[in-house]
Amino acid sequence: MLSDKPIKIAKVGQQATDSEILRLAIIAELDAINLYDQLAASTDNGDMKKVLLDVAKEEKTHFAEFQTMLLQIDSEQVQEMEKGRKEVKELTER
Repeated sequence: MLSDKPIKIAKVGQQATDSEILRLAIIAELDAINLYDQLAASTDNGDMKKVLLDVAKEEKTHFAEFQTMLLQIDSEQVQEMEKGRKEVKELTER
């Protein structure tokens, strides 16, 4: 994993463990997406580029799976995501 782990799983209370595990999984998927996109941009080999971009796309699916699970167990995350959506909409409406 390219990013540092923001928490130490062993030190997190039982109640928050699942949320923290999912957040770490999300970080890992974002790292993988960025890595594969950067590698694809760095090669002139068309076949390699196609494969790397396809794998990056699969990682986006994994990200969505973990995010979906997180939203199922963390109601505060759901509320904050909705606040974020509203703020972006307000800031970007013309």
